[in-house]
Amino acid sequence: MECRDMLNAQAELWNLTFSFLKSMTLKCAIQLGIPTAIHNNGQPMTLHELHAALSLPINNKPNLWRLLRMLTHLGFLVVQDTSNNKEAVYDLTPISRLVINKADSSSLLPFPLAMLDFTLVKPSLYLGDWFKQDKLENFQMDHGCTIWELTGQRPEFNTLVNDAMTSDSSLISDYIINDHGNVFQGISSLVDVGGGSGSVAIAIANAFPKIECIVLDLPQVVGHLPTDGLVKFVSGDMFSNIPPANAVFLKWVLHDWCDEDCIKILQRCKEAIPPRDAGGKIIIIEMVVGSVGSMHRESQLLFDILMMTLVNGKERDEEEWWNLFKEAGFTSYKIVASLGVRSIIEVYP
Repeated sequence: MECRDMLNAQAELWNLTFSFLKSMTLKCAIQLGIPTAIHNNGQPMTLHELHAALSLPINNKPNLWRLLRMLTHLGFLVVQDTSNNKEAVYDLTPISRLVINKADSSSLLPFPLAMLDFTLVKPSLYLGDWFKQDKLENFQMDHGCTIWELTGQRPEFNTLVNDAMTSDSSLISDYIINDHGNVFQGISSLVDVGGGSGSVAIAIANAFPKIECIVLDLPQVVGHLPTDGLVKFVSGDMFSNIPPANAVFLKWVLHDWCDEDCIKILQRCKEAIPPRDAGGKIIIIEMVVGSVGSMHRESQLLFDILMMTLVNGKERDEEEWWNLFKEAGFTSYKIVASLGVRSIIEVYP
């Protein structure tokens, strides 16, 4: 290898080594409230204006500039024209607009804050050790319990995880209902398995009033929620029993589990719905690895490593999905890859 090639390879090695600092830079920007400050200002802001708006110590003004430089490099912010020796002004991009702190449910801010919480980041530090172990989940090896057990033990962690899932559900439900509402045609009842606080089920019930919507989740997730609202909340275990309905909805559930557990969940789903000629089906929102272009492939592969890190699950390609469906007793499926990195999968008994 020539010297130039070695130096270029070293630079790439450094980029990989320090990629975690991209995540920490993102977390810092969110915690400081940089996107929210620019949004509330109503127009782009200079370094001086941002420093004042964020109420930071004067000694950290040069460090704020360095942070903004990195955020601009990452495409999180954009610098507007600085010609004529004018001071640079920083504006939002589509990415940073997603994490503005808003009173409504349109912000995705809870998701990166949860994923970058030390409780969820720490297990990734021990992946090498975990590979040398036998059967024990990585998260369990580090924390002494599974992630689901920890949500039951620590209410603040449970809230952190649920808020993250709710923020994602609020975004994705709009696209499903507005662009793919046909998947709900002919359905009179639907069970959202692992539906959390019910944001997706509520959106479906509002858009399709004739559909009776039920949310099934763990007691620590739904036990405190009202039972007389637009949707019905049921505490339970999807491995044991799923309430009967025309359709079962599974958003980001199956990727949390190994193949054996997924087959069990799918079998409970099959028991809950009528035959296909009576309208029975499962609607799954998950990643199908390789179903989208190269722009999203890295996201899919990163999520696969995340599943390996936190739970005993994985992201699957189409063949892996079909193998699960067959093992669980289903006869056919249809994939629509139009939800960014995720797809809508309809599965029929």
